[in-house]
Amino acid sequence: MSKYPTALWLNTSESFQPFEAPLLRYLFARAAIARWEYSQSPDEASSLKIASVLLHDYLKQCDRPLHLIGHGTAGLLGLLYAREHPERVRSLTLLGVGAHPEIDWQAHYYTLCAQLPCDRVAILAQIVRYLFGEQNYRTTKCLIEILEKDLLHSLSPHSLYRRDRITPGGVDVPLLVCGSADDIIVNANVLEKWRAWLQPGDELWMCSEGPHFFHYLYPSEVGRQIVRFWHHISLNRTNCEISALH
Repeated sequence: MSKYPTALWLNTSESFQPFEAPLLRYLFARAAIARWEYSQSPDEASSLKIASVLLHDYLKQCDRPLHLIGHGTAGLLGLLYAREHPERVRSLTLLGVGAHPEIDWQAHYYTLCAQLPCDRVAILAQIVRYLFGEQNYRTTKCLIEILEKDLLHSLSPHSLYRRDRITPGGVDVPLLVCGSADDIIVNANVLEKWRAWLQPGDELWMCSEGPHFFHYLYPSEVGRQIVRFWHHISLNRTNCEISALH
């Protein structure tokens, strides 16, 4: 038995780890899955390239390609890595990543900062509604604190002075794109644009409700789609191997 996992959850935001926990518990019970984390200090440059190199350092130690999973910017990192090193990736699952994959909650935040004559807290309160729906005062205050930490410590292609663009497109590995019909950050229309890049065997699945962290609210529904996708990939591989013997 291999000492390495079959799947790797990518995390680029320590602040958002609690929202990953329910889905990870579901997947841990059904697969050998590990978590890969990337964090940075406020003084470090935010660099997807550096994160990709560090991810590669980990994956090249593994004895086989792994299934990669990522939400938001972590999904963007997985997408960029799979484009550069498809031989290391068994499949890629994107959660809350649109066809323009650079668009994350921070892109919306900096756009609002440039457009609205509001202070930081007021804009973050609006972002809380985008990400989590309407919340009471106490919960909103707690979520604002989480977002403030995320702005300081998480990986993002955006800043107050620059919003990066990433070339749209798919990957040469099996791809599952998951989103939510209620997500404001990555709305249904943006998700549907993935269809232009999907290859045979790739899938686009949309949760019927839930905001940007739909996988936190509906971990079983999302988890079933991921496990089913993995099973489908394994079944196709087995069928190909059997056909090759005849």
